[in-house]
Amino acid sequence: MSLIGNLIWLALGGIILAILWAVAGLLVCLTVVGIPFGLQCFKFAGFVLWPFGRTVEIGKFGVGCFLGNIFWILLLGWELCIFHLVMGAVFCLTIIGIPFGLQHLKLAKLAILPFGARIRRSH
Repeated sequence: MSLIGNLIWLALGGIILAILWAVAGLLVCLTVVGIPFGLQCFKFAGFVLWPFGRTVEIGKFGVGCFLGNIFWILLLGWELCIFHLVMGAVFCLTIIGIPFGLQHLKLAKLAILPFGARIRRSH
């Protein structure tokens, strides 16, 4: 089931989102200060490419991850979270769109706290 969902996700724009996240990660990595943020963009790119069958776990994180999350939220995390929450709500308006809406809700969770979050296969 997750294979079909991922293929439909890719056809409906997932591949474009993944490419955009990868390009954003490359641009942010041009500066030494931006490398940690670029790595989080690559995490997003991988998850956006193939979201079905995977979950986001917010784990324990130290001071570095805490500070990274604060800067992330202030700079662009809250906008991304709101975007994915709105997209999730829009997709959940139809029965066919509910699985895609749930994927956007997972992306919203990752968008607000990417530092220290892990993406795992769900069973």
